[in-house]
Amino acid sequence: MLNFNYSIPTKIFFGKNKIDVLAEQIKNCGSKVLLVYGGGSIKKIGLYDKIIDIFNKNEISFWELSGVEPNPRITSVRKGIEICRTNKIELILAVGGGSTIDCAKVIGAGYYYDGDAWDIVLDSSKINKVLPIASILTLSATGSEMDAGAVITNLETNGKLATGHKDMAPKFSILDPTYTFTVPKNQTAAGTADIMSHIFEVYFSNTKEAYLQNRMAEALLKTCINYGRKAIDEPENYEARANLMWTSSLAINGLLSYGKETEWSVHAMEHELSAFYDITHGVGLAILTPHWMEYALNDNTVNNFVEYGVNVWGIDPNGDKYEIAHSAIKKTREFFVSLGIPSSLREVGIGEEKLEKMAKQATSRGKLGKFKPLDAPDVLNIYKAAL
Repeated sequence: MLNFNYSIPTKIFFGKNKIDVLAEQIKNCGSKVLLVYGGGSIKKIGLYDKIIDIFNKNEISFWELSGVEPNPRITSVRKGIEICRTNKIELILAVGGGSTIDCAKVIGAGYYYDGDAWDIVLDSSKINKVLPIASILTLSATGSEMDAGAVITNLETNGKLATGHKDMAPKFSILDPTYTFTVPKNQTAAGTADIMSHIFEVYFSNTKEAYLQNRMAEALLKTCINYGRKAIDEPENYEARANLMWTSSLAINGLLSYGKETEWSVHAMEHELSAFYDITHGVGLAILTPHWMEYALNDNTVNNFVEYGVNVWGIDPNGDKYEIAHSAIKKTREFFVSLGIPSSLREVGIGEEKLEKMAKQATSRGKLGKFKPLDAPDVLNIYKAAL
């Protein structure tokens, strides 16, 4: 196991009616809030009105940034920074899924940066200070409610990049599974795939001594497999929604990656798909993941896939190693399909035209991953296999 420093600073308030702590927690940071949200679903479920009522009853001043996109744009970040500076905002409250929270994080980081906000996406070392962030989660997927990273899209450059800073981690996050009851089936499916992809990126690793982390990762994967379909079929199944929500947070808050070398190849490849074609992130991950697995499978990695097949999918350990590995990959693909997710790039409107350009851009900062290092031709081969 590698050396590590443990720090997961976000306070989590989990369960029904935990929004009751909102005013108290906000006032730990101030009383002037920027409320950030997306397309208006929080109004349909009554959450917006509940938040505004809490603000009014507790003399909390607020301003709004609405319409944050599913792949959050740098243009929205810039608007948010302007509102914060004009009104001397003291805390940014993101209400929604990962896109909304990511947007809020970079607004908070850009508040103290003198140049254009895209600069701190390109180079996170330029982030020195961050306005306090908090979140109320309405979609189980990205884990942004409990980590220090964000992904932002620039349509002008077809860039979708990750950035991060320790102070971008939310000060607190409210996780009430009932707020996810109305999430559409396709978004529940994509969110489940996103959670699983976060786990895969740290589970498949060259670090051989992280027994504990691997067993925790397998438990989280089995939780997604057990509850993903249930949440789709029974959208108000509190048990299913609660388990998926907590798995979303634990998948990427650092708990599984401490002490390990991690991968993050599939995410980098998918960022190009959604940067160029604006597809749903979790859908792109689900399409690419089985093809990355097949590409990464070799004599050096086969034991990792055997472990995955036996411990997660319950495959008989006495079979041929490669048969077990291929069967595990097949079961992964079949599970995503069972959630109603497309299995090929062509199904989401992606052809061969831009694959080479995307492969080069995905590797513009160097090879992807260490478990199976990928250069541009490798990425192109995976894209083509996924067509």
